Amino acid sequence: MSTMTQSDLPGVGMTPGNIRSKKLPLAMNLAVAVVAFGLAAAIVYGFGIGNWVLVVVLGWVLYLVGLLIAASRVEGRRAARNRAWRSLIYSACILAILPLASVVWTLISKGVQRLDGDFFNSSMNNIGARDPGGGAYHAIIGTIQQVGIATIIAVPLGVLGAIYLVEYGRGRFANTVRFFVDVMTGIPSIVAGLFILSFWVLIVSPWFNNGEPRFSGFAAALALSVLMLPTIVRSTEEMLRLVPGPLREGAYALGVPQWKTILKIVVPTALPGIVTGVMLAIARAAGETAPVLLVAGGAAAINFDPFNGNQSSLALFVYQQAGDASKYAPARAWTAALTLVAIVLILTIAAKMLARRNSLTR
Repeated sequence: MSTMTQSDLPGVGMTPGNIRSKKLPLAMNLAVAVVAFGLAAAIVYGFGIGNWVLVVVLGWVLYLVGLLIAASRVEGRRAARNRAWRSLIYSACILAILPLASVVWTLISKGVQRLDGDFFNSSMNNIGARDPGGGAYHAIIGTIQQVGIATIIAVPLGVLGAIYLVEYGRGRFANTVRFFVDVMTGIPSIVAGLFILSFWVLIVSPWFNNGEPRFSGFAAALALSVLMLPTIVRSTEEMLRLVPGPLREGAYALGVPQWKTILKIVVPTALPGIVTGVMLAIARAAGETAPVLLVAGGAAAINFDPFNGNQSSLALFVYQQAGDASKYAPARAWTAALTLVAIVLILTIAAKMLARRNSLTR
């Protein structure tokens, strides 16, 4: 019994054209780019209609048009369209990364000016406009306490609420809960601050302070927890819905109760996504200024008691220093912003590492 090869087929021959298709040479690609940006520069500067930004935009458009024409002649229309769309996708990716890279570079370059021991070991107490010292120690303490308390409040409530919506919620009540969660996702942060101001500061706190309303870091934590809740509920709900149904069905078939299935199988499987949602909520809470200003008041001195007295935060510290007339204030604001980003980054990395230790998510 003989084996038929491609060379035995009628009308088909083994030629290099059957194996490799023509591709646009790299030199021609570079030549198209040089001509495009040169033509763009000549148009922009020749007519005096813009600067280098317009040259880059117009040059890139001319480059895509020239690339499409050149690739059509060499590779064919189909391959040329594929190359043009791929270039557009790469361009969109670069445009999306550029602002982020610019923010990170600006934050690091300006934030290192006051990155010293005095900044992390001192507060703004008794620091005047002409004093070069001062630090954000009091704001760091306030941020850690407020965000920590808000996380302790919001994470259990958010995760349990999402479990109810996915595993138990049916009917009108569950739909109502989803509706209010969606509405709360888009509320401005100052609304949460006003709610805690009117409820906790003006009504509840006088019961513990001889009838006088009082600001506190705990009130700021309550406002931040209101902002964190909808993010945690929605992200956890989506992650729980991604858990395959056969995992639940297999556990039920073995006689495992539903609560134990959720605790031992569903939640561990969705844990990396849940952690991501929690970290997004923490990052949002750590960067909020309005609720802290409304219900914590802000303070220049260190206050370790979140339940008594005014307290500051890094976001509020950045806001206050950015608006200060002192020539030393901008450097303190940039360093505080860099510190805030570093804290969120460290927490995110730590949470991701803890989530990866789960054997069911490997």
